[in-house]
Amino acid sequence: MSTPNNIRTQLQVKTAAKTETYAGYLYIAASAIFWGISASLGRAAFTGRLLPNSGIHDINPIILSQCRTSFSFLVVFLVLLLRRGWRQLRMPWHDLIRIFLLGLAGVAASNYFYYLAIQRTNVATAIIVQYTAPVWVLLYMVARGAERLTAAKLGSVFLAITGIALVIGLLGQGKLQLDAIGVMAALAAAFSFTFYNIGGHAMLARYDRWIVLLYTTQAASLFWMIVNPPTKILDAHYSAAAWVFLLMFAMLSVLVPFSFYFAGLQHLDPTKAVIVSCLEPVFTILIAALALKEVVRPIQALGIVMVLSAILIVQRRVRGGSTAPVDPVN
Repeated sequence: MSTPNNIRTQLQVKTAAKTETYAGYLYIAASAIFWGISASLGRAAFTGRLLPNSGIHDINPIILSQCRTSFSFLVVFLVLLLRRGWRQLRMPWHDLIRIFLLGLAGVAASNYFYYLAIQRTNVATAIIVQYTAPVWVLLYMVARGAERLTAAKLGSVFLAITGIALVIGLLGQGKLQLDAIGVMAALAAAFSFTFYNIGGHAMLARYDRWIVLLYTTQAASLFWMIVNPPTKILDAHYSAAAWVFLLMFAMLSVLVPFSFYFAGLQHLDPTKAVIVSCLEPVFTILIAALALKEVVRPIQALGIVMVLSAILIVQRRVRGGSTAPVDPVN
């Protein structure tokens, strides 16, 4: 027979678990907001609306991606080194290899293939294919026995992807461009996005999010140094205003949102986290409407409602939820 103290303890545990879960949703939503802000900021820079005559609009998208990752790594490294010391930043080699793989095959690859997909196709194609990631995350987690396949999760995935299609105007004025290399690149971005959701969830079960952020951004920075040597950046001769923009953009597009996203992955299973991440294109559209005076069409509003509905459905508590984190490397 349960005593009043046992009942009280069980209620406290359930309340704490619910609080942590809601915190996870808020963290992921916050990351989506910052990614939306950075998308609008980048668009404003490339169209010359941000600090005209400063040369910011001449920044190459690849250099932008490289600098935001490298600056974020340097900031995290210096702060952690000063606050924790070198000893607390070290980790076993087998975990270091896993987390570097997470940074290369997850963070860096998803970004690189996304830009390649945009170059070969268009934004609509890149987004809709990349955001099939909830499907792949769900299938993988079910195949590994880490999650149960439920009607709620299936419905949420369908609503989220369909909502994104409406948000980006795919069923209105938007058109898919089915260049073979571009579509394969977008699919690779989706798999990379899937990988760092699952792999990040596993690593965050063992290390705090700042350590994970440190080594994933370091791995991504090394990747970009090979793809685009730093000498090419120096040869561009950017103005002081452009360098300040690159630093601030790094904080808004990588450091802050990834710290929120990894915090969310500590509280949510990968399927729920990746579905909530579908808020990114929603916030991008809404922020662009507010800051850049772009019009939100009725069909986009319907898509926003569908994405929000997907999140509401998937957050419902289902018995027999996820088990221990799954490491995709094993």
